[in-house]
Amino acid sequence: MAFASLRRLAAAALMAAAFSASAGAADAPQPDRTVDMAKLLQPGDLKELTIGDPGGVAVVEYASLTCPHCAVFSKETLPQLKKDYIDTGKVRYVFREFSRNTLDVAAFVLARCLGDDKAFAADELLFAQQDKWAFVDKPLEPLIAAMRSTGMTKDQATQCLNNQKLADGVVAVAKRANDEVKLTGTPTFVIDGKVYGGELTFDQMKAILDPLVKK
Repeated sequence: MAFASLRRLAAAALMAAAFSASAGAADAPQPDRTVDMAKLLQPGDLKELTIGDPGGVAVVEYASLTCPHCAVFSKETLPQLKKDYIDTGKVRYVFREFSRNTLDVAAFVLARCLGDDKAFAADELLFAQQDKWAFVDKPLEPLIAAMRSTGMTKDQATQCLNNQKLADGVVAVAKRANDEVKLTGTPTFVIDGKVYGGELTFDQMKAILDPLVKK
């Protein structure tokens, strides 16, 4: 009887472990729709903000600097995505500026004024400090202040914000996204031609990417 009881306990423990493992693994979310990935990856008016091996699986994120969910993804999910997929050459991550309002345009323009090679890092900085500038009554001054750590002076920022050509380029990115992807919100991700609206956790990203990077 004692041996049989031990067997039952062992079986129960194995079942519990199996259930725990399956519960911890996220299922890949269902995409909202599909798009022509080759067409989507064609260059636009502004230089692409991208990190990772050009031969990796393309992950395109459309994000707004005033979007709280985008900031959460930037701070909580992207670092792990970089470590496991981007830095290892499995993924090419493409960040596209989706302006929801004039403050987004101003923030993206300031980041771009540092140079295309530094713009993505500046966007990450603005996400990290989003609560200091994005949700205040007079956001322009704190936005400019947030850029000071990049070396940008107030005079340089003021001059940058008068760059209409650059502002038009930022707006064009959002217009193209609306035309090609039919965005309903931010963040929105496009992976392997599939459109996923809303913030994705790392486990959800992993569930989407693993079948693709293992091909």
